[in-house]
Amino acid sequence: MQVQKLRLQRGWSQQQLAELSGLSTRTIQRIENGQPASAESLKSLASVFEIDFSTLSSEQAMPVSDTLDRDEQLALSRVRKLKRFYIHLIQYLVVISALCLINLLSSPRHLWFYWPALGWGIGILVHASSVFDWIPFLGAEWERKQVEKRLGRKLE
Repeated sequence: MQVQKLRLQRGWSQQQLAELSGLSTRTIQRIENGQPASAESLKSLASVFEIDFSTLSSEQAMPVSDTLDRDEQLALSRVRKLKRFYIHLIQYLVVISALCLINLLSSPRHLWFYWPALGWGIGILVHASSVFDWIPFLGAEWERKQVEKRLGRKLE
């Protein structure tokens, strides 16, 4: 996870880091997800970040949960949810725009593209409600309470 932190501090994408280090984007993704990396990969990353190799190699021995505190894990989880939502929204806009164009060029008197737009649009709204906590009883606080309940802990 330290690799991801270093990459984000520099404002690099995974693709940019892959190009700078000579590794594949998939290798960068695996390392950031906590999978073990070879010594050569860690040396390449250490040289790109201009840090000592031992800094990255010592991270490999630590479990992921020790490298990030709870707040960082929650923030990272939140950002990933937000990213997935924006990707979903962009896909919706691209596909529905293409369907609209196809519809208007092939049969402008019979508009059918709004049916998939409506159905998928409802899915976008449901996705947005979960990401932006529009439904309070299914939000982050609710999740925390449910986890605490399942673990048999007292709620604060």
